[in-house]
Amino acid sequence: MPLAYPVRRPPVPVVAVLALAASLVSAALAGALPPLAATTLAGAAGCALASLRLSRLAAAGGQDRQAPHRRRAAALLDVAVAVVGMTVAVLPLAAVVRRTEVVAVGLGAATVAYGIGLLLLPGHSRLASRARLRRTVDTLGLGTALLFAGWVLLPPGPVPPVVRLVSVVGAGGLAGLLVGALADRRRRPGAALCRVGAAAVLLGLADLVVLLDYRAPESALLTAVPPLVGGALLTAAGMTRVSAGDARGGPGQPSAWPRVTAPAAVATGAALCHLAFVGSFTPTAVLLGLAVIPSLVGRELISAADNRQWARRLAAREAHFRTLVSGGRDLILLLDDELRVRWLSAAGERWFGLRDDEVCGLPLADLLHPDDVPDTLARLAAPPSDGAPPLLVARMRGGDGGWRETESTVSDQRGVPEVDAVVLHVRDVGERRRLERELRRVAATDPLTGLANRRELLRVLAERRGAPGALLLLDVHGLGPVNDGPGPVVGDAVLITAARRLRDVVGPRSLVARVSGEEFAVVTDAGPVPAYGLGGRLVAVLTEPCPVPGTMVRLRVSVGLAELAGAGPEDALRQADLARRRAVQLGRDRVEWYDAYLEEQLVRRLDLERELPGAAARGELDLVYQPVLALADRRPVGTEALLRWRSPVLGTVLPAELLPVAEDLGLVGEVGRWVLDRACRQLADWSTGGRELWMAVNVTPGELTAPDFLARVVAVLAGHGVPADRLVVEVGEPRLGADLSTVVARLAGLRSLGVRTALDDFRVEHASLAQLRRLPIDLLKVPPPPVMVDEPARPLIDVVVGLEERLGLTVVVEQMEHEPDVDRAVRAGCRYGQGFALARPATAERVEAYFEGFPSASR
Repeated sequence: MPLAYPVRRPPVPVVAVLALAASLVSAALAGALPPLAATTLAGAAGCALASLRLSRLAAAGGQDRQAPHRRRAAALLDVAVAVVGMTVAVLPLAAVVRRTEVVAVGLGAATVAYGIGLLLLPGHSRLASRARLRRTVDTLGLGTALLFAGWVLLPPGPVPPVVRLVSVVGAGGLAGLLVGALADRRRRPGAALCRVGAAAVLLGLADLVVLLDYRAPESALLTAVPPLVGGALLTAAGMTRVSAGDARGGPGQPSAWPRVTAPAAVATGAALCHLAFVGSFTPTAVLLGLAVIPSLVGRELISAADNRQWARRLAAREAHFRTLVSGGRDLILLLDDELRVRWLSAAGERWFGLRDDEVCGLPLADLLHPDDVPDTLARLAAPPSDGAPPLLVARMRGGDGGWRETESTVSDQRGVPEVDAVVLHVRDVGERRRLERELRRVAATDPLTGLANRRELLRVLAERRGAPGALLLLDVHGLGPVNDGPGPVVGDAVLITAARRLRDVVGPRSLVARVSGEEFAVVTDAGPVPAYGLGGRLVAVLTEPCPVPGTMVRLRVSVGLAELAGAGPEDALRQADLARRRAVQLGRDRVEWYDAYLEEQLVRRLDLERELPGAAARGELDLVYQPVLALADRRPVGTEALLRWRSPVLGTVLPAELLPVAEDLGLVGEVGRWVLDRACRQLADWSTGGRELWMAVNVTPGELTAPDFLARVVAVLAGHGVPADRLVVEVGEPRLGADLSTVVARLAGLRSLGVRTALDDFRVEHASLAQLRRLPIDLLKVPPPPVMVDEPARPLIDVVVGLEERLGLTVVVEQMEHEPDVDRAVRAGCRYGQGFALARPATAERVEAYFEGFPSASR
C-alpha cells in the first residue's frame, strides 16, 4: 500500500509569517498601507524566516556521505532566498526609474543561486534516453504554453526588452522546474518541494519586473506577495525534508496526464482571456500559440508508445502468471464473500481430480471433511493479522471421493478490484505427513530393541508432568565381557532378550525405553510402593541366566526409583540416576529410592557450578604453598603451589571438589592460567631474595594438551623473569588417558624450554614401567613406603629407589603425614619428601618466614 506521510501542523513561525502577510495585503487593499510597503514587508518577512531555517540546515552536522552535498545545497538555497528578500526590501529605497533594474538583477542572481543549489541536492539519477526525451518534450510543451500565456496577457503595444527577456527565460525556467518537480514528487518529494518553491519565488520576481516596467498601479504589486512568501517557505520546507532523509512517497509511476493536459489548459485559458478582454491576436501571439501544438502532438505520440510498451509488459506478465498457475501442483481457489468457489486453477483437475463444472458455485465447506469445517470457517472469519497469512490445515475431498491432507494459505484480495475474492493456495501434504509420521516413529524408537528411545521417554515424561507415577532407571552390568568375548553380535542378542523380558514383566500400559547402551527406563502409573515391587521383579527376571551360543550370560542389574509427581522430565531422570548410582555403590542387584541426601549432594554441585564462573575475576582464588625438603638435612629445595577457592558463599573449596566442576564447565583453562601466573609471580618474588627454589604447578591433561599451553608458559616465564628450570609442571599419573602421545609431546616441549616436568601420584604396583620410560619427566612423586617394610614390600621400594638411578629421575615421597613415614622413607633410601610431617601448606607470607630459617636454601 502507498506510504502515507503523517499530517503535521506547520510550525508556529510559519503560521505567524503567513498571518502577517495576509494582514499586510488586507491593509494595503483597504488603503491603510501603501501597496509597495505591504509587498516589501510581507516578502522580506517570508524570506527572512526561510533564510533563517536554511542557514540552520547549512550549519547542521551529519555523518553520512550525502551530508556535505546537503549542506552546500542548503547554503546556496539560503543565498537565493536572501537575495530575493534583499531585492524586495530595497525597492522602496530605490528610485522609481531604477526599480525595474533592481528587481531584474535580483531575479538573475536568485535564478543562478537557485539553479546551482537545486543541482546539488542529493538523489540525482541518470535518466535513460527515453526518459530524457519525455522530460524534454514536456518542458518544451509547458514552456511554450507559459510563454504564449505570458505574451498574450501582456498589455497591447510594444513589449519592453526586459519584459521580453524575462518572459522567454522565465517560461522555460518555470517549465523545467515544474516538470522536474512532477517527476520527482514520489522519488524525491523534498527536492520536488524545493523546485516548486523556486518556481514560485522566481514567478513572483518576474511578476514584479513586468508590473514595474509597465508602470502598473501599485495595488497590482500585491499579486507578487503569495508566490514570494509561499515560494520561500516551500523552499525551506523542502530542504528540511531533504535533510531529514527525503523519505520516499508511495510506489508507482508518476501520472502522465498532467504533463499532457497542463500545456493545453494553460494555452487555452490564456487565449480565452485574451479574446475576452483584448480581442484579436498579434502575429507573434499566433505563432506562439501554434508552437504549442507540436509539443502536444509529440507528447501524445510518446504516451501512445508508452501505453503500447506497458501493454506488452502486462501481456507478458499475464502469460507468465498463467504459466506458473497452470504448471504448478498447488490448487488455487477464488472464493466470493459467501465462501463459494468462483474459480479454480488447472491443478484442481490435474492433481485433485476436481472439475470446474462440479466445483464452481459450491460452498467451501462441501469440499472439506466435516470434522475440519468448524475450525476452518472460524479461522477464515477471524480478522486478519499483521503477521504471516493464516495457514489452514484440513482434509479436502478429492475427485475419487477420498480425503486429501492439505495445507492452505489465505490471502484476502477483496480490496483489490481486479481480484475481488478470497484466494486460497491449497497444497496436498498427504505424502509429506505420512513421511513425517514415519520419521516420528523412527525417531522415537530404538532401532536394536524396538523400545522407545530417550527422546520418546522425555516426551512421555513431559506429558505426564504432575501426574502420579514412578520412573525406574535400570543399568545392566556384564555385557562388557560378552562384547569382548563372543562379540558385539552376541551382546546385541543379550540386549534384545533383556528388552523382551522387560516388556513381558511391565505389560502394555507402561512405557519401556532404552536410554543408552546398557541403560533402560520404565515409566509406570503405579505408586511408589508397587513401583518398588515392580523393580524387584525386574531385577529377578533380568538376573536369570541368558543363554547364548556356547555359554550362559549372567547379568547384574542396578535400579533407581524416583517419583514423577511434581518433577519435570530432566529432574525425574536425574533423581532416578542418582538412586541408580547408589544401587551400584551398594552392590548392585537391588532397587534404591531417591532421597534428600542425594539432593543435598546435587545442590552442592549446582552451587559450585553457579559460583565458580568469574571466581578468578572476583579475586576468590588463592594459592597456598607446601615446601619440598631434602630428607637428609630437612632443608627446602622447592615448593608446590596448591589451589584454594575462598568462596564467600561456599567457604574454602579444595581442588578435589573444584577441578571436576571446572572441567565440566570448561573453566579449567581459565583457572590454570591464573594458577600459573600467580605461582610464577610468587616464585619471582622469592628469587629476588637469593633463594634458588623450584615451584611445582599442577596441571590437568586437558590443560597440558591445549594447543597454546607451551606459548602460555613461555609468556608467563618471560613476563615475570623466572628462569625456566625453576618451574616444575606436574601431571597426575592416574589421569593420563588414551591421548598419551600428545601428553608425551607436550612434556618434551616443556623440557626443550628448560621447564622441568613431574609425574604425580605414581603407584608402582599399578604402573607400567614401559610407559614410564616413554614419559619425558624429571621428577617422580610417589606415596610413602608401606608401614611394614618386609620381604613382600621390599621389591616395590627397591623399584622406587632404583628409578632415580636407572631413569635419571628425582624421586619425591609425598603424603608423609607422620614422622614414622619420614623415617621409613629415609631408611628406604629416598632423598626428598613432602607432607604434613615435614611442612604444612601455608600462605606465601608464612612460607617465606619459614624459608628465613634456611638462608642458603637451594634447589
